[in-house]
Amino acid sequence: DIDEQDWQKISSLGLTEAAPPPDVTNAYADDAAAARLGQRFFFYAGFSGPLLESDNDGEVGSLGTLGETGRVSCAGCHVPEAGFLDDRSRGQQVSLASGWTLRRTPSLLDVSQRKVLTWDGHADSFQSQIFAVIESEREMNSSRLFVAQEVFRVFRSEYEAVFGELPPLDDPLRFPPLLAALAGCDRAAPLTAPVCRGRPGDAGIYDALSAEDQDAVTRVVINVGKALGAYQRLLHCGPSRFDRWVDGDEDALTAEEQRGAVVFVGKGGCVGCHSGPYFSDFGFHNVGLRPSVVAVAIIDKDDAGASAGLAKLLASPLNSAGVFSDGADGRLPEVIAPEMEGAFATPMLRCASQRPSFMHTAQLGSLESVVEFFNRGGDARGYPGVSEIEPLDLSSTERAELVAFLKTLDGDGPSEELLSPNGLQP
Repeated sequence: DIDEQDWQKISSLGLTEAAPPPDVTNAYADDAAAARLGQRFFFYAGFSGPLLESDNDGEVGSLGTLGETGRVSCAGCHVPEAGFLDDRSRGQQVSLASGWTLRRTPSLLDVSQRKVLTWDGHADSFQSQIFAVIESEREMNSSRLFVAQEVFRVFRSEYEAVFGELPPLDDPLRFPPLLAALAGCDRAAPLTAPVCRGRPGDAGIYDALSAEDQDAVTRVVINVGKALGAYQRLLHCGPSRFDRWVDGDEDALTAEEQRGAVVFVGKGGCVGCHSGPYFSDFGFHNVGLRPSVVAVAIIDKDDAGASAGLAKLLASPLNSAGVFSDGADGRLPEVIAPEMEGAFATPMLRCASQRPSFMHTAQLGSLESVVEFFNRGGDARGYPGVSEIEPLDLSSTERAELVAFLKTLDGDGPSEELLSPNGLQP
């Protein structure tokens, strides 16, 4: 039997409403036409510049060969058939896009529940988050000007039907045309070389535009992000066996899984951070993880996490309090607390058992290893900041019960029409 106090905690985790909360930053968040356009953008690889990493060798696990352009889409690392996470890259840990990323690509299922995005919180809307992806030499290795010109060239009628008239991006006197190679800086320099770094990565062409035209270009990319956000609001893990149990189906969970639920809210203390219907407090925590080698000898020992990411967010003109936002709701932090050093976003746990790797570093390969990590209280040293966690002293039986419970949180995932570029229909 489960005592009343534990049952109240367990019941608070049941999924009562699948719709995401309103997004005041995006006036198109629930616009069906914007979602259809966002779905097209999500699968379009033509926004990306050249592949820079030599591990892009055309073999399984890569998106093409070194120097090729137009190979990286959102769907390349957020694989729809895999729950919108990366099971494609070699090792199934961090992602190989233009280059190797330094953090695990998280699932997009239920991502619209978050108000502050990314592992370190450097973006607080879908439309601001897209810029880091486009302009990172490790991800799309492209430029906001090139993306805007591609929207004009490929998606003009669809874009204008949703967002209104595009600026004259085909006017070479105002907007010099970019090739994909130039957008991503055609170069053989290693990723660490300070070549073509900075905002656009387009050899300074964007910086030479007038302030008005820079604003116009940025606005187009903002709208690309708003459309992507409308699409991503449709991506859900969905109700699970756990929810049927909470709703009264006593046979939906085995006795072992039910005992695991009690461990989750009780001795395991998991509910302290993994709270609510999406099993996350949507905060940032330092759990004392010492980074180790993943993928092809990738390790980032000095990742400051949210202390750096939130500072970047506060300084960004693209944040939810800026001129490109359709509204603000207080999601921006007022101050950055000292405990944000080495802290990372609390993952949601619905559909977690489908993930091939865990933690922001992707160095743990199973739910069992995650439970073992937290049970021992994390690592003693080797990470920035101060860990919040202590050993749990769970028995081997309790650990197995906890893992069994976590596997009951899988839903059916998004509908088939959301898994391909043209699935949504008017």
